[in-house]
Amino acid sequence: MAQKSTPTRIVILGGGYVGLYTALGLQRRLRAGEASVTVIEPQPHMTYQPFLPEAAGGAIEPRHVVVPLRRVLKRCHVLNVRVARIEDHRRTVTVERPDGTHDEVEYDVLVVALGAVARLMPVPGLAERGIAFRTIGEAIYLRNHVLAKLDEAAVTEDPERRRKLLTFTFVGGGFAGIEALGELEDMARFATRYYENIQPSDLRWVLVEAAGRILPEVRESLGVYTVLQLEQRGIEVYLSTLAKSFEDGHVVLSDGTEFDSDTIVWTAGVKANPVLTGSDLPLDERGRVRATAELQVVDRPGVWTAGDNAAVPDLARIAEDPNALCQPNAQHAVRQAHRLAKNIVASLRDHPLKPYRHRNAGSVASLGLHKGVADIYNIKLKGFLAWAAHRGYHVARVPTFNRKARVVADWLLGGLFRREVVSMGQISNPRAEFARVSES
Repeated sequence: MAQKSTPTRIVILGGGYVGLYTALGLQRRLRAGEASVTVIEPQPHMTYQPFLPEAAGGAIEPRHVVVPLRRVLKRCHVLNVRVARIEDHRRTVTVERPDGTHDEVEYDVLVVALGAVARLMPVPGLAERGIAFRTIGEAIYLRNHVLAKLDEAAVTEDPERRRKLLTFTFVGGGFAGIEALGELEDMARFATRYYENIQPSDLRWVLVEAAGRILPEVRESLGVYTVLQLEQRGIEVYLSTLAKSFEDGHVVLSDGTEFDSDTIVWTAGVKANPVLTGSDLPLDERGRVRATAELQVVDRPGVWTAGDNAAVPDLARIAEDPNALCQPNAQHAVRQAHRLAKNIVASLRDHPLKPYRHRNAGSVASLGLHKGVADIYNIKLKGFLAWAAHRGYHVARVPTFNRKARVVADWLLGGLFRREVVSMGQISNPRAEFARVSES
């Protein structure tokens, strides 16, 4: 793309991994007056999702797992609005403000980094009872919810109600589900020492996974090890099992198992942002934007994409599978964003583009305090070493030195003092007490 007398208008849709790192790369590389960069993201922050389980478990202060966009993107414009429609033939994006009104944002260069959303299934009761685990708000809510159920169970005299309150069901055996389950079970078991009438054995934790194994990102032997570790902690694991119903908190599984649960956490996969379906961009069969190895959208000059909403060829596996695509994970998103920023600048200056190529470094997962599994560079780790590798890997990847220091400080304080296990359920409904008093 040739240089223009007026700055090129670059618009980035999404402030997650791809949006943040692409914007950071552009503001470092662009010359003064060469281009303007606008980031459109409904939330004022980027969430480092691998730390959500530890935020839910109380090991990390929730504010330390989010990165304020305006603070780090000092040379970019940040619009906290929601993308409603993409019309590339008009080079415009329609956005929705918090008050419900709409506006149009024009662009010369577009980066589609909307990411993914929770993939819901037509399971009766899921919409009413399910809790997702993708945002910091959901992590805080789930922590307070679990501790509030212990508080309720401690004062109820109904044994069936108590059993339901103390039953926690997780659906989905990927990283999000396993890590959330591991951290929250660890936290709740620790919390029982402060309840006279609740023992760790009173808590029932259930994991439901439709596939025949969990943690598909690591080698199968580590998945088997993880199941054994969970079962040793008293967690029930149902593999090759579907959830059929959650109506009124009554869980029905495909193998005929039925039980009551007041907590249902849904982490059974993600799908591309549904805004893409109504756009005029080329999509694959899974609703992701079709991209070249250079991260350009197919047949759309000036439009780029990466991350969970993009179907990017995986050049590291292309020899064994000509149709191989990059997996939708944080590792690819961050590295694609670095290449994307460089390619956009190269395009503006009429320099050649370089394809994205990355060989998988491996995966790490925490199963609670001092417990984990890791498969990095073909090295298999278990237990404490894997847990340490998990923390080391992610603190190195979390954006900004400020956040790294705060997270490490949280861990150090957590090692010196016992974790706080108090519910702040009023956060979920802060006006409840005011409304009660006003009605009396």
